[in-house]
Formats: sequence, structure tokens, C-alpha cells
Amino acid sequence: MPASEYAAAREGAALVELSDRAVLAATGPQRQKFLHNMLSNDVASLAPGQGTLASLMDVKGHLLALMRVLVTENAVLLEMPKQRLLKVQETLLFYKVGAPVRFEERTDVVLAVIGPHAQAALAVPQLANEAHLARELGGATVRIARASDLPAAGFAVHVAPERAESAQAALIAAGATPISRETFDVLRIEDGRPWYGADVTEDHLLHETGLLREYHSSSKGCYVGQEVVARLEGRGGHVNKQLRGLRLEAAAAPGAAVQHEGKDVGILTSTGVSPRLGPVALAYLHRSAFAPGTSVAVGGRPATVVALPFPTQDAA
Repeated sequence: MPASEYAAAREGAALVELSDRAVLAATGPQRQKFLHNMLSNDVASLAPGQGTLASLMDVKGHLLALMRVLVTENAVLLEMPKQRLLKVQETLLFYKVGAPVRFEERTDVVLAVIGPHAQAALAVPQLANEAHLARELGGATVRIARASDLPAAGFAVHVAPERAESAQAALIAAGATPISRETFDVLRIEDGRPWYGADVTEDHLLHETGLLREYHSSSKGCYVGQEVVARLEGRGGHVNKQLRGLRLEAAAAPGAAVQHEGKDVGILTSTGVSPRLGPVALAYLHRSAFAPGTSVAVGGRPATVVALPFPTQDAA
């Protein structure tokens, strides 16, 4: 990983295309009411220009998708993993019954602009998390959202595919440095930002991911999977495994087993080598080993459990 890419994201502005993201548009007069009853966060109270993070679950509380919900004057935009778009559509249509709501996949390209100078590169005002607005960029109208699920104080940019190249050129001219997906993944590991597909699947519950407070509203009414969330909350939120960070002695690949006192206690999900911290990873760990500071092993080499996000100080 070029150190310049990492430095751009931590000290300036960086740009990466999120080719694994897609946008689904919900339209119709009851779109917000319907989505409010389906998703884990409050959608009904959002005004145009506002947004939220939310999850779609099945009745057993398993996560079908994590998404960004953006309310506009004429639609609700659902930014989500591209691989989950068909599943989300099928699930929403199954529950829609006679509700006057329609769904259409957008062709938008999703860009991430991250770093302390990202706001300046985009020339947008201070935005609340998931707040969004339309702006001209590279000769095209784009939608820019403050994206709290991205690392390094990120923004998500939705742009038509035929204008994506000119939008990226405009951002580079404004000071954003293109970075690789490898660098992006190291940044999100450090910042404790799990990614659906790599770190979150249908096998997981919201409590296990550490994302409950961001993706869930405790004050809203029923939604699919709500009973499971409420039951876990009633038990203090205790689950058998949770997502944690790991400082590794040696680089390892996703899927590697984590051991504690001779027993398998987890598995690595995302891995990378940080210019600041060395080899790092995200992993789901059994409750017997997920306390920060616990000494574990990966591939026979020592590793240490870390609370997310990783500490900001440099490694000793």
C-alpha cells in the first residue's frame, strides 16, 4: 500500500469508487411509511435532505442488508451492497402487498470521498450524518451525502455512470487523491467500519456487529426482526460473539481462525496492513475471548483483541 494513499485519507482528501454499491429508488405516496415499517431505523420522520442508516432483517433478526436511506422530494434512495439488491427487492415486494410503492434500480455510480479535507474538495457545507444535497460536479448534477458508515469522515457521491469519469476528474483537480480499495479497507478496519459481504452476512444479528445504536431506533414501532432485537435488548444485549479488532504479529488472510487457550474462538473477516499499526483485522470472537486486551493467536502467531475503533495513537 503506498504510504501516500494512506496519508491522503488521514491528512487530506482521498477518492475511491465503491463498485460494490448500488442504489434502489422507492417511489409512490406511501414509500416512507412502508419503509419505516420494514427497516430498523426511523424513516417516517425524515424530511427531504435528511437520511439515516438502517438495516433490513428477516423475522429471525438475521441481517439481509445494511443501507443508507436518503429522502428526497420525489423518492427514497436506498444505497446498499450491490450483491444484496435483488434480495432486498424480493423482500420488500413480498411485504408490499397492495401498498402503492414502486422500486427501481438506479444506474448511479457510488464514489467515496474521505479525509479531513473531503468537505473542502466537495465544496459542501457542514452536513449532519446522512444529510445530503444535490450539487454540480464535473458538469453533472450529483447527490452528496455525509456518510457516517465510511472511514475517515467520509462522503458518498451518487453520479450517473456517463458522468462518473468527469466527476472524479473534478475531485482530483480539487485535491482528492485516488486510493486503492486495499487502502480503503485498511482505513475502515482501523475505524471499525464493517462492510456487508466481508464482515456482515445473513448469519449475523445487529447486536453482534456493534452497529445497533447507529442502525436502530429504540423508539419506533414494529418492523421486520424487531422482536429479536427487543428480546436481546431485554437481556442486556448479550450475544455469544461480537465483532472486534485485532492487532496481529503477522499478516493473515480473511477466513483464518482465531484461537484462545487452544480453542477456536473466532474467524477473521477483513484484514490488511496499516502503515501506522501494522497487520490489523476485524473478527467475530466468542464472548470468552472478545474482551479488549485479550491475547489470542492467529496462524500460531500472537495477536491482541482491540475495541473498535482502533486507538488513534501510533504503535509503540
